[in-house]
Amino acid sequence: MSSGGSRKVIYAALAGNLAIAVTKGLAAAYTGSSAMFSEAIHSAVDTGNQGLLLLGLKRAARPPDATHPFGHGMELYFWSFVVALMIFALGGAFSIYEGIHKVLAPEPVANAWVNYAVLGTSILFEGYSFSVALKEFNLAHADEPFWQAIRASKDPSVFAVLLEDSAALAGLVVAIAGVALSQLLNLPALDGVASLAIGLLLVATAVFLGRETLSLLTGESASRASLDGVRALLRADPRVRAVDEVLSMQLGPREVLVAITIDFRDDLSGDAVERAAAELTQAVEASHPEVTRLFMRPRRLPVAAPA
Repeated sequence: MSSGGSRKVIYAALAGNLAIAVTKGLAAAYTGSSAMFSEAIHSAVDTGNQGLLLLGLKRAARPPDATHPFGHGMELYFWSFVVALMIFALGGAFSIYEGIHKVLAPEPVANAWVNYAVLGTSILFEGYSFSVALKEFNLAHADEPFWQAIRASKDPSVFAVLLEDSAALAGLVVAIAGVALSQLLNLPALDGVASLAIGLLLVATAVFLGRETLSLLTGESASRASLDGVRALLRADPRVRAVDEVLSMQLGPREVLVAITIDFRDDLSGDAVERAAAELTQAVEASHPEVTRLFMRPRRLPVAAPA
């Protein structure tokens, strides 16, 4: 997936969440609904998160320099981890606090029709943002099971938005149910219970997102498909006897470092080995554009025992 596709997803989510956050905030102030207030906080946090992801994309695009010879691609993973912390602390924890407060001191929801109108409109906005993110995600992960693709994805700028939008849509349904049940059963505390449920949903989303981005931030390997493709290409060359080791690290969504230990045929001269290594490097980079750094080390010869 291109960085342009990632930005398209983030801009769509940013525009939608900003409009939704303002609308929800006004509705919460007018009706006094705890669930609506939690949703307003949720959308405000999501808006800030999209800004952080855009910052991460911009900083990750900087070229290599003396202090970062492999580039700055992994900085996107840092900002994505910050997004997970934001969802946990400002979204989930605050919604749980607000829910507990409303359960202990319940207040009737006034003018509930406003909540229904705002939440229904929000579902349309969030649904559009989700559809944009899902379309871009599916382009990069065609024919893969959804959760397996999420776990395998190396681009948190897309799957973070996808997870946020999924949590947002689920939260909106919970908020509508909370407001409706608090009215139908005349139990205002249920509005607070809905806020609690939204908070727990956000905490679960934050934990999952944090775990995935932490793995990328701490040196996750390239995808199995990429490594299997590199290994197969090398083994198919008649000059190669064996491929001992293929190590990799994800440097960014579209940047992979690969280190290979390879055994060339014993009858090759030194010049032939050098030529083979250069040609194989070009072949790997041509067939796997995500491999931006490749290091190839011939297998060491066994040290002869002293006579």
